[in-house]
Amino acid sequence: MKANNDGKAAEFLARLYLRCKGYHIIAANVITGKGTNAGEIDIIARRRKLIIFAEVKKRRTIEKAAYAISARQKERIRRGAETFIARHPQYAGFQFRFDAVLIRFPFSVRHLENVW
Repeated sequence: MKANNDGKAAEFLARLYLRCKGYHIIAANVITGKGTNAGEIDIIARRRKLIIFAEVKKRRTIEKAAYAISARQKERIRRGAETFIARHPQYAGFQFRFDAVLIRFPFSVRHLENVW
């Protein structure tokens, strides 16, 4: 139960951090649909004409969090992003980027842009 609570707290902190950087949170914990073989996207956010698909990772160190996103997970998030865009044509003219928000408690946040 504690891991789940820590994960929810980390995702909340990541959303707050992105808002402070000028992003508007479009959606959180998005599952694009069964049968798409796409994974959950932790945060989808917008700043001007840019949409980011962000994965949130919380570990004991920022370095461990940075290495916690597997190639398989990146591919599933990419497929989920493609499905999301196909279902939301209002974002068709936007640029897209895949980011990571790395969290270490008690309080350390790092936003890595364009990580894959």
